[in-house]
Amino acid sequence: MTPATALRIVKIVHTLAWAVLAGCIFAIPMLAWIGEFQLVVIAAALVIGETAVLALNGWRCPLTGVAARYTDDRRDNFDIYLPVWLARHSKVIFGWLFVAALVFALMRWLRWPS
Repeated sequence: MTPATALRIVKIVHTLAWAVLAGCIFAIPMLAWIGEFQLVVIAAALVIGETAVLALNGWRCPLTGVAARYTDDRRDNFDIYLPVWLARHSKVIFGWLFVAALVFALMRWLRWPS
């Protein structure tokens, strides 16, 4: 396998993992809105699990290190199929969105009829 092919595979896997986590963050308020609080907990647990992986890896995705083996490029999106600005600010943007989603879900849960 060529380095370019290996990098492409890592970028696809990394992008899919990012999309699942971003999807979980966007799903949390929608799930809370319809009262699916067990699914809210599952989605939140996935995001918290990924956050733990990032924290244990110096706030870098482990796939970044894998991708770095196949290229000298070090732009913010060298390891993922995202625009540079989004790759650069993804943790901050989605961190705040996750907090907001959790606050919304908690408010819905507290007001949900028993």
